[in-house]
Amino acid sequence: MSSAPFDPAKQQASTVCLPPGEWATVLDCLCGHFHAISREQWLDRIARGRVLDAQGLPITSAMAYRPGLRIHYFREVPNEKVIPVQEHILYQDEHLVVADKPHFLPVTPAGEYVEQTLLRRLIRRLDNPHLVPLHRIDRHTAGLVLFSANPQTRATYQSLFPTRRIHKCYEAIAAPLPHLPFPYRHCSRMVNGEPFFRMCEVPGQANSETLVEVAQRDAEHWRYRLYPITGKTHQLRVHMTSLGASICNDPFYPQVQPAGPDDYANPLKLLAHSLRFDDPLSGVERYFQTGLSLS
Repeated sequence: MSSAPFDPAKQQASTVCLPPGEWATVLDCLCGHFHAISREQWLDRIARGRVLDAQGLPITSAMAYRPGLRIHYFREVPNEKVIPVQEHILYQDEHLVVADKPHFLPVTPAGEYVEQTLLRRLIRRLDNPHLVPLHRIDRHTAGLVLFSANPQTRATYQSLFPTRRIHKCYEAIAAPLPHLPFPYRHCSRMVNGEPFFRMCEVPGQANSETLVEVAQRDAEHWRYRLYPITGKTHQLRVHMTSLGASICNDPFYPQVQPAGPDDYANPLKLLAHSLRFDDPLSGVERYFQTGLSLS
């Protein structure tokens, strides 16, 4: 567990609305609701001020339970391992932050990663607890991530994505596809697959679309430019696998590879290369390009 002093202004809490039940205290409810966290762990968090009420004040272990009460708590991962990669800030103003995320670094807290995420690192680095990612890329993917830095303009920038007013370009390295006419448009219906973290294609009306271009042809591998029209989870990885050219070093497609330590020397060859959009506040065209590259 990190020994750094706890500063709630620089961390983001999770929130739970207490469900109906017969508990006497909030502590009893939390123990009953989160079976994986022991009573001793909750008592320790409460003692250190890491469980807050709706007003952001630390609760006590004797605080009375009430259904619907909003409780904020800070996720912790004991002995969270350090991810030895470094993010880079490419641009920042009062509304936006654009960062280059290296391979293997998650964008937001999930699973075994809390502090070792792009979001938490940037919150600490910029001293801005209001940072929120406007979109996400996989932990195994590197490249551009756009953040809202201002809650007052966040919705304006978020609206760029569902209305398809932001254009993304990715680079990928994969096997040649000489039989396809390029540029090639791939459309399919994607649904949750097995295991739970994978996606798969099934018959039916398409809900995903990617435009594929070839940027460079070599004997063993080609460099592709991928333009996702839609934004399904793992869309580019699934589409390239469906075409017969899984992206190099993909641990999930076409087959899930055995779990093991991250292989920093052989990352997934997928890079969020550029973002282009008309700024909804100024009307000026914005273009950002990664400083990273695929070798």
